[in-house]
Amino acid sequence: MGIESKFIWMDGELVEYEKANIHFLTGALHYGAAVFEGIRAYKTDKGPAIFRLPEHAERLIESAEIFGFRDLPFTVETVMGAIVETVRVNGFAECYIRPLIYFNTGTTTLNLDAGKASLGIAVWEWKNYLGEEALANGVRANVSSFTRHHPNVMMTKSKVSGNYVNSILAKTESIRLGFEEAIMLDPEGYVAECTGENLFLVRGGKIVTPSTAPILEGITRHSIFVIANDLGYEVLEQPISRDQLYIADEVFVCGTAAEVVALNEIDFRKIGGGGTGTVTKAVQRVYQDAVHGRIGKYEGWLTYVS
Repeated sequence: MGIESKFIWMDGELVEYEKANIHFLTGALHYGAAVFEGIRAYKTDKGPAIFRLPEHAERLIESAEIFGFRDLPFTVETVMGAIVETVRVNGFAECYIRPLIYFNTGTTTLNLDAGKASLGIAVWEWKNYLGEEALANGVRANVSSFTRHHPNVMMTKSKVSGNYVNSILAKTESIRLGFEEAIMLDPEGYVAECTGENLFLVRGGKIVTPSTAPILEGITRHSIFVIANDLGYEVLEQPISRDQLYIADEVFVCGTAAEVVALNEIDFRKIGGGGTGTVTKAVQRVYQDAVHGRIGKYEGWLTYVS
């Protein structure tokens, strides 16, 4: 399935999909000078609902500020309204949402103050990032030869487009080696995250995840904390070594695109029973019910498009 839609929102205007273009010399293209978000809208009994829209819009603005954009011409509220409108006019029951703040300049410069920040928002129909069968069976992963960014080299709390070259290197390597996802270690050698997902392991009835210091503070990750606690599981933030992954009862990853997916094998070692474990299934089930508006206590996470 492609990424086509009817309209893309660009700096306050809804532009036809085919006409949503930027100039070749735009700084965002040459230097990765942009920040973005990944958001989803889900089908519910009340119509399309965007999952945790305020948190995503706030993180987008925070990413821009961390990166160094100043005097942004839009606010969290502006972004939220534009996203709702873009989803509405395209008429999708479910869709992926990609807002992007990019360095818009007609010259090649490394000075953010020499250009302006522009905002674009695209939406398209998209199923699970790692494949529909991954939700049921999990996927195979390896520990990448590429290290995750040092927090003082690249801003790890900002979804800077250029940061994802690191993910592209790791993901491509893993696919070429026959795996579906890569696990990245931090500069100290502890488990950080995957190329586009946060990671959890289950051992002895407890759920463990790396601290946020070297990783992106995932909004789906926070949702899993809440859901797991509500299910009665203790969730701990602590360093995880590579070999602790191998002896875990379960390992799963989460993110807007991937949702909640088990890692059934890591570095040719079967994890637990080699499928999606009971804890992962429980979290996965509640998460799907929450995003589709089937659990009242989580309805506050939904922004209804209508």
